[in-house]
Amino acid sequence: MGASLSNLTEWGPIAGDGPGLGDIPESCVACVFLYLTPPEICNLARLNRAFRDAASSDAVWESKLPHNYHDLLDLLPPEMYQNLCKKDVFALLSRPVPFDDGNKASIMATGKYFQKRSLKLDAKCWVFVNMHHFEIWNIGMWQEVWLDKVTGRVCLSISTKSMSITGIEDRRYWNWVSTEESRLDYHMLLFNIVAYLQQIWWFEVDGCVKFPLPADIYTLSFRIHLGRFSKRLGRRVCYFEHTHGWDIKPVRFDLSTSDGQEASTVCFLDDCAEDEANGCQKRGCWIDYKVGEFIVNESNPATEVRFSMKQIDCTHSKGGICVDAVSIIPSDLKAGKRRMVLKY
Repeated sequence: MGASLSNLTEWGPIAGDGPGLGDIPESCVACVFLYLTPPEICNLARLNRAFRDAASSDAVWESKLPHNYHDLLDLLPPEMYQNLCKKDVFALLSRPVPFDDGNKASIMATGKYFQKRSLKLDAKCWVFVNMHHFEIWNIGMWQEVWLDKVTGRVCLSISTKSMSITGIEDRRYWNWVSTEESRLDYHMLLFNIVAYLQQIWWFEVDGCVKFPLPADIYTLSFRIHLGRFSKRLGRRVCYFEHTHGWDIKPVRFDLSTSDGQEASTVCFLDDCAEDEANGCQKRGCWIDYKVGEFIVNESNPATEVRFSMKQIDCTHSKGGICVDAVSIIPSDLKAGKRRMVLKY
């Protein structure tokens, strides 16, 4: 069967006048697309006109969007999405949308018009959006929401800039470091800035986010880096002269939700002996520390999530750590990411 299918062209078989892919009704193709992922749909759209037209169907892309996708669109000015088809809406929302306490992102139209603006879904697949060229300015907004490009599920990221950090105003303790290493999965650029701790006795980072998350099971994680990094002669180098104290007492991670759910994790951030025994290297790597999971049953009312990271034993100092952001991602997506996730 596979051999016979491989011989089909758009207009029919290589030999004979039998049916080909070009004879499949567009409505049938659209029904099949309902069960495929967005990257798969875009790849199949290259086959012929029927597949291409079905790949632009609003019914197909409506099924890929979360039921409350209008809550995400409300974070953007109407001129960005009011004339877009559902495929283009998906492409737009698969890019991080900044927000803060329900405030909208600042948008500026460049005045240029592109007949086809490309939005990338994966390494080989692009969605083209017919729209004016807009730039999203992340001015004073340190929370972002976007749709996963494969599943269309909602993800959040919260920068340390929006968190309460003990001693952050004192440069003897903390510094803000501009970097391109503020990323998700090593490809999606996030906030361009991380908090670096030189030394402190009372270490405490607290944050909160409120958003109408769709029904799902979510994992909350802190993204942390032991040591300070920089580039030297084009190469990435790490410095650990300030890294100390994380092997003496464990750090406690906590989360709680507005409907009463709670989770906590306790772990050592720097345990050289155990790391070497397990073949695990924490220093010089960005690591997602899982705080816990929580369940959302419905998007209305909005879910408020509070989270913290603490080591408040003042018998010793600790330092030499970068804190990037907190991520809230559907749990099965988190487990499937190719990243270094530690479980305790």
